[in-house]
Amino acid sequence: MSSKEKPTLGGTRIKTRKRNITAPLDPSAFADAVVQIYLDNAGDLELVAKSIESSDLNFSRYGDTFFEVVFTGGRTQPGTIKPDEGERHLYSVLDCEPKREAILPFVLYIQKILRRRPFLIKSLENVMRRFLQSLELFEENERKKLAIFTALTFSQKLSGLPPESVVQPLLKDNLVAKGLVLSFITDFFKVYLIENNLDDLILLLKRAKVEDNLLDFFPTAKRSTEGFSEHFTKEGLLSLVEYNEKKMFEVKLKEMKSALTTQIAEETDISEVIETVKQQVKDAKLPDIEVVRILWDVLMDAVQWSGKNQQQNANAALRQVKTWAKLLNAFCTNGKLELELVYKVQIQCYEDAKLMKLFPEIIRSLYDLDVLAEDTILHWFRKGANPKGRQTFVKALEPFVKWLEEAEEED
Repeated sequence: MSSKEKPTLGGTRIKTRKRNITAPLDPSAFADAVVQIYLDNAGDLELVAKSIESSDLNFSRYGDTFFEVVFTGGRTQPGTIKPDEGERHLYSVLDCEPKREAILPFVLYIQKILRRRPFLIKSLENVMRRFLQSLELFEENERKKLAIFTALTFSQKLSGLPPESVVQPLLKDNLVAKGLVLSFITDFFKVYLIENNLDDLILLLKRAKVEDNLLDFFPTAKRSTEGFSEHFTKEGLLSLVEYNEKKMFEVKLKEMKSALTTQIAEETDISEVIETVKQQVKDAKLPDIEVVRILWDVLMDAVQWSGKNQQQNANAALRQVKTWAKLLNAFCTNGKLELELVYKVQIQCYEDAKLMKLFPEIIRSLYDLDVLAEDTILHWFRKGANPKGRQTFVKALEPFVKWLEEAEEED
């Protein structure tokens, strides 16, 4: 006996383990069967859905093929959008009118199919992704139908369809460069916003992970805030334009705040900081009032606060004000801006318990350093509009205001 042979009992039969026998794939026969259901029911989607529900077709194996038939009327060649040989019908998504009311029944029909066979959602995702990555191969009106269909799938909340895997494939350089993506996404936005508000659209874009990259849908030559506003204003999507302008504004404020924080932490020369802020204000077209707000926030955020020692906190805050008074003075150039600074001090002292008693000292310091004018302080004291802690702060500032009024009388 060879050393490699295993001993066996005489007269026994060695059983071979049974293996699963897999039938060869036959997507053509499946596609023909689905097409026949469409033809038998003359494209009536209600009747087609009932026939499909009662059929014994293997949808778990041919899910992608099923949606090819739904979209194009028949099977497509593997990995393409080109028609393959076999039966076809004329009741597909791409055969209907490029209008919302014509395409909505298809979405509702698919929704009905998915309720019975939820596993098909992955096949729908596969086919949509393949088609959207091949937009240049479709006719213009076919691309519009796909955009309308895509918008309605999310508007009707087709269960389980992930926005990221559907929208992200659009961001192919060649599709974007040809303007196909911008045209597609514009039709998408228009249809989606018929039944949903802007907040719903932004949430959808966040889930698709494109909310911060809306300009990426634009060809390079048009990729600017101005280009964005011009395009979507022309298309009647003013709410989206306003949203984007606000978002861009917030981004610019954040960038300015970050740069300013770095310079203050590094104790950069005040004159250099002033020039940097002026340049950013010019480039980003930031309103003066926002600049004053940011300056105060950044200065106070840079203070090393003590945990409990009130006097140390007071000294730290007043030292910061004194150190950077020239910076504040450079941008508090009129009474309105000075008043805004007083409001910022008021709100911070109101909202931060450790600074509650510090309000009059900060105001006095800003006055002594020529950041705040006497008229501004008196105006706040007599007519200040911000109610946060106002009564407390008015009372605390009373001795200083009385001194100002007496000095005014003497003058």
